[in-house]
Amino acid sequence: MPTDTVPDIAGPAATIAIDVHGGDRGADVCIPASLAMLARQPDLRLLLVGQREVIDPFLQRSGPPAERVAVHDARQIVGMDEPPADALRRKKDSSMRVAIDLVKAGLAGACVSAGNTGALMATARFVLKTLPGIDRPAIMAQLPTMHGRVYMLDMGANADCTREHLFQFAVMGSVVASDIENIQFPRIALLNIGEEEIKGNETVKQAAALLSASHLNYVGFIEADRIPEQRADVVVCDGFTGNVALKSMEGTARLVRHFLREGFGGSLYGRVAGLVAGPVLRTLGNRLDPRRYNGASLVGLDGIVVKSHGGADELAFGQAIHTAMIEVSRQVPEQIRRLLAEQVA
Repeated sequence: MPTDTVPDIAGPAATIAIDVHGGDRGADVCIPASLAMLARQPDLRLLLVGQREVIDPFLQRSGPPAERVAVHDARQIVGMDEPPADALRRKKDSSMRVAIDLVKAGLAGACVSAGNTGALMATARFVLKTLPGIDRPAIMAQLPTMHGRVYMLDMGANADCTREHLFQFAVMGSVVASDIENIQFPRIALLNIGEEEIKGNETVKQAAALLSASHLNYVGFIEADRIPEQRADVVVCDGFTGNVALKSMEGTARLVRHFLREGFGGSLYGRVAGLVAGPVLRTLGNRLDPRRYNGASLVGLDGIVVKSHGGADELAFGQAIHTAMIEVSRQVPEQIRRLLAEQVA
């Protein structure tokens, strides 16, 4: 059976620390999803962090290769509604804290958690610190568009931002979009109430001036209803605006699915039409399925932490692990560090 001996796992570039107790369903989702990813990804190594007596039965049932899985016992659990300050002060042996500590120690390349967002951000920032030149980490998520997907930040970590913060978000977003989407010069846009230069508050206007003078591929302002058209690869905003925009998009997607179910299930004609349109509806459902875009990066930290949605199922949590693997392989923090240095030079 796997043991607590962490060095037996391959190097940090291949190892992901999993907070197995995070999220609404905790180990019942996190562990099976992690083991399923292990079976599909030959380069993946897992460090399952949590209470051993909870983890071991899953491993006994699935029998993963001992050389690719290790268990690191952690006795405490951070509650989903626990104040971040309490988690930081009183839960030093929590599965969340220990998983992040392993990234700090270089024993894991990244941490993935579906736990309390505030506690995760506070703990990650305390343990890992921010990269030089970054004042605040940001939450970066990927959203579906008509032609692929767009990356958006900040999605809730920083309600109030300065022009410098927005500029830093743009740098970080450019690196992640470039690495994950293989776009050489990602298009950066600022979320605003209009596309004209005279629109918006002073902070957004000043951030636009900074971006216009930078080496980034800044394409101007974008309104929220234009985001699905993918006129930009990265959309930058403060955390308050970004979170409102995200929740509005998620609500609209649920409304569309509701109307489709209602329309195709309300009558015999509708059910027959639904059978004919089945393949199209399944494709639409997949493209609007938020599980396929799960995994928000806490960018700006001197280490990789990926936040899974608290209500994630196995498919969604596996997607978060996949995002972490990409960021590890592309060494995202180092690339952000380099790009920031280039912007200052």
